Amino acid sequence: AQEAFPGGKPVELTVLFPAGTSADVTARVLADGMSKQLGVNVLVVNRPGAGGAIGYKYVAAQSATGHHVVWNSNSVSTAYHTGMMPIDYRTFEPVARVLVETPLLVVKSDAPWKDLRELIAYAKSNPGKVSVGNSGAGSHTHFSAVMLFRGAGVEVIDVPFGAAQVMPSLLGGHVMAVMQLPGALAQQVKAGNLRALAALSAKRDAAFAEVPTAAEQGVNVAADAWRGVAAPKGTSAAVIARLEDAVRNTVASAEFAKASASLSVTPAFQPAAE
Repeated sequence: AQEAFPGGKPVELTVLFPAGTSADVTARVLADGMSKQLGVNVLVVNRPGAGGAIGYKYVAAQSATGHHVVWNSNSVSTAYHTGMMPIDYRTFEPVARVLVETPLLVVKSDAPWKDLRELIAYAKSNPGKVSVGNSGAGSHTHFSAVMLFRGAGVEVIDVPFGAAQVMPSLLGGHVMAVMQLPGALAQQVKAGNLRALAALSAKRDAAFAEVPTAAEQGVNVAADAWRGVAAPKGTSAAVIARLEDAVRNTVASAEFAKASASLSVTPAFQPAAE
C-alpha cells in the first residue's frame, strides 16, 4: 500500500489563508519539495476564511486517501475553541510538524516608537488610540496581539483584516502597527520599510537576532506559531508514513534551508508520532 501511494495522482495541500501570506509562502516551498519526493504534483489551494475553519472543514470531509492534506497550525485549536468550527485536532491524522514562526510586532520605519516600551508608554497615555492590525479575528496574530497588550496593561484597537491586507494597511498608514508572522513581512523589515519592535518568542529568533523579545522588554508573553501537515482521520498508517518521509526529506534539504532563511522561519521537523 505504501508503494502504491500516491499512484500517479496529485496531492492537494489546502492552505487556510490567502495568497501572499506567511502561511501561503511557506506552504509553496514545502509543496515544491514534496512534489519532488513523491513524484507527483503537490498542488497548493488557498481556502481562507473563518480563522482557518473553512479549509479545515473542507479537508476533514475528503476521502482519507492521502490526496487531500491541510497546512495545519495552531489555528486548528483556536478555530475550535472560538466556536468557528465543531471539529478539532482529533478530526485529523498528524503527518509532521514542519516549521516554527515567531509573531512580530512591527511599525513603519518612520514611526516615533523605537521599541515596545515606547509604544506601550504612548498607548498608556493615549488609551484606545493605538490601532494594531492582524490577520483576522481568531487568527494566531490576533491572539498574539491581545496577549501582548493585555499583558502590558494597555488598551489598543484590534483591527482584523483579511490576511493579505495587513501589510498594505500598515504601509498605507491605515493602522499604527501590525502583528504578523515573518513570511509576510521579513522582506519589508530587511528593506528598511518597517521596524520590528518585539518578537513574541520564548527566546530571540535567529532570523531577527537584533529584535528583543517582549519578555526582555517587560511583558512576559510568548506565542510561537508552528505549522505542519495533517490528513483526514482514517488515513492509513502506510500513507501517513509515505507523506511523513516526503516532508522529512524536504525539510532536510538544502533548498528548504535556503528558502526558510529567506523567509525568516525556522525548520522544526517532528514526525507524526511526536
